[in-house]
Amino acid sequence: MKYGFGVPTRGPMANPRDITAMAKKGEELGFDVVFVNDHIVVPRDVGSRYPYSESGDWPGGSSGEAMEQLVLLSYLASATSRMRLLTSVMVVPHRNPVTTAKMLATIDVLSEGRVAVGCGTGWMREEFEAIGTDPFAERGAVTDEYLKVFKTLWTEENPEFSGKYASFSNITFLPKPVRKPHPPLWIGGESGRAYRRVAALGDCWYPIGNNPRQSLDSVAKYGAGIEALNRALDAAGRDPAEIDLSYGANWYGDGSRQESAEGGRMAFTGEADEIAADIAGFEAKGLRNIMLNFQGSTLNQTLDRMEHFIRDIAPKE
Repeated sequence: MKYGFGVPTRGPMANPRDITAMAKKGEELGFDVVFVNDHIVVPRDVGSRYPYSESGDWPGGSSGEAMEQLVLLSYLASATSRMRLLTSVMVVPHRNPVTTAKMLATIDVLSEGRVAVGCGTGWMREEFEAIGTDPFAERGAVTDEYLKVFKTLWTEENPEFSGKYASFSNITFLPKPVRKPHPPLWIGGESGRAYRRVAALGDCWYPIGNNPRQSLDSVAKYGAGIEALNRALDAAGRDPAEIDLSYGANWYGDGSRQESAEGGRMAFTGEADEIAADIAGFEAKGLRNIMLNFQGSTLNQTLDRMEHFIRDIAPKE
C-alpha cells in the first residue's frame, strides 16, 4: 500500500515555511504522494451543493483564499525529490486544455516524471461562471474532451485535434512529459459516469469515500464499487489489471470515531487498530493507494499526526 497526504492551499499554514516543512517531513517518513486541491476563486455566495457532506454545505467557507494548484505543485517539485506530485483533484474544465497540458508537462519534466493528474469535473457552478469557462451543465463532456487533448499533446509527434471545445493543428508541443506514455490520469468520482470515464480515458480510479449519495466508506461498499467499475471496464474492452486503484480518505485526522450515513463506524476513523484493519480490508479488494488529510490547527499538530500514522497504523496492515 502507498500513502499520500495533502498540503494546505488556504489558512494559516498556507505559507512557504509550513508547506515545505510538511513536504520534507512526508518524504522523511516515507509517504509516497503529496497532493494539492483546486480552487481558482471562491465566490462569496455559494448555492451549489457540495457532494461530500450530508448537508451539502462546503466546509471550505468563503474567505476567498486559494493558492493556485499547478503553481503550488511546481513549488512542491522543487521542495521534494521522491514523492509523486498529485492534483487532487484538478477541476479539468477550469483551464484551457492546451495551456494546462503544457504546465503539467513542464512540472513533470522539472520533477523528473513524478506528476499524477487527479481529474474531476467540478461541482461549484458559481466558480465556473466567475472564471468564464465552458458551460457548467456541459462539464462532463468538457472534461472528457480535455483529457483527450492532454493525451494527444503528450504522446503525438504532430498533435492535431478537432472537437467541440478545443481545436488545434500544425503545432509543435515540446517538451513531452518524462513519464511514459504520459502522466497517469487518476479519475475522481463515485458515479456511473465516473466509472465510464475511467474505462474510456483513465489509468486509475480515485473516488472519495464519504459521498453521501454514493458512499464507499466501508469494505463492503468499496467492493461493490469495484464490481461496478469492472463492469464498465468490461463494456469498454479494458482489462481491470490495467487500472490502478486509489482512494481519498479525506476525513482522517484526530483519531475520533465518525459514523457512516447508514450507521456504523466510517472507515479510516476511530482507533489505530480499527484503521489498520480498514487498510487491510480495502487492500484485499485491490486498493493500492490511500490519500489522507492530516491537517490540524498548527504545523506541529499536523506533523505529529503524520508521524503517528506511519508509526502506529501503517505498519500494522
